[in-house]
Amino acid sequence: MRYTLDQLETFAAVVRAGSFSAAARRLGKTQSTVSAAISNLEIDLGVELFDRSRKWPVPTEAGAKLLRQAELVLERCLDLEAHARDLSEATETRLRLAIEAPHNTLTAPLADFAARFPYVDLDIRHAFDGDVSGLVLRGEVALGIAFAQRDYPRELAFAQMGKLILLHVVRHDHPLAKLPKIDFAELRGHRRLMFLAHNERLPSTEYLESTQCWRAENYLALLEMARAGLGWTTLPRQLILRELEAGELVELPLTAYPHTDWVVGIDLVWQKAHTLGRAGVWLLRRLREHKIYETDRMGHPTTW
Repeated sequence: MRYTLDQLETFAAVVRAGSFSAAARRLGKTQSTVSAAISNLEIDLGVELFDRSRKWPVPTEAGAKLLRQAELVLERCLDLEAHARDLSEATETRLRLAIEAPHNTLTAPLADFAARFPYVDLDIRHAFDGDVSGLVLRGEVALGIAFAQRDYPRELAFAQMGKLILLHVVRHDHPLAKLPKIDFAELRGHRRLMFLAHNERLPSTEYLESTQCWRAENYLALLEMARAGLGWTTLPRQLILRELEAGELVELPLTAYPHTDWVVGIDLVWQKAHTLGRAGVWLLRRLREHKIYETDRMGHPTTW
C-alpha cells in the first residue's frame, strides 16, 4: 500500500462536502485531480470507497469504516506537526486569547503566566458573535476558553477544564420574582435576555423559548439589562455572586428542575496546526492543569 496523506485528506473532504466537485472547490483543486486521488486510493487499499451509482457519491460500508481510520491518521499527523513546530519555536512577544468564561475563574493561571513570562503581552478577546471556536479556527487567537459545544471541527483540539453553574435570574421586583414556582409556559410569557453564544449551542436551551427575546453579545450587557428589570436571563453564577447576595437578582425556581443545578462544561480549545511559541505552549499546559469548579446546591463540587 502506497497511499498518501493527500489521498486520505481528499477522501475525508469528499465525504464532508458530499461530492467530488464540492471537495475540489474546498481543496482548491480540479475535480479531475480529486477523482484521480480517490480512484488511486481505492486501488491502493483494494476496496471501493464510494457508491457511484447514485447522483451523489455515497460511502460504501467499507468506505464508512475506513473513513474513521483515515480521520484518526490525519489527526495524529496534525498532532505531530504541531508538536514539532512547538519544539522549534522561540518565545513570542504577544499572545491572543478568547475568553467566554467568567474571568475570575482564571486568575490563578493568568497570574502564574505573568510571573513566568513578564514581557509577553496578552490580548484577551471576546467573540462578539458568540463563537470562540471560530476565532481559534481562523487563527485570530491562539487559545479559547468557552462553554462547551456539542462538537468541534476536526482541526481543533479541546480539553475540558471543569464545570460551572448557570442560573436563570431576574431582578427582585420583576413579576416572575413574585412566583413561588415557575413552569416553562410562564417563562415564555416574559422577555428573555439571551447571550448569543448560548443560542442553540448548550444542552436544554431548546426549552428556554420566549415570545420576546433580546440578544446581547456579552454577559455584562445581559447583567445590566437584568439589573434594569428588562427581563429574565441566564448567567454564570460566578459572575453574579454579589448581586445574588445583595438580593438585587433572584434565582427563578423552575418546576422542571427543582433540585438540579444547570451545570455546563468549560472547554479549552486550540488549533492543532497553529504554531505556538514557548509562552503559548506553557500557557496551554498550565490551563489544561487548571480546574474550574464551584459548589452546587447539594454542597458538592461541580468538577471532580
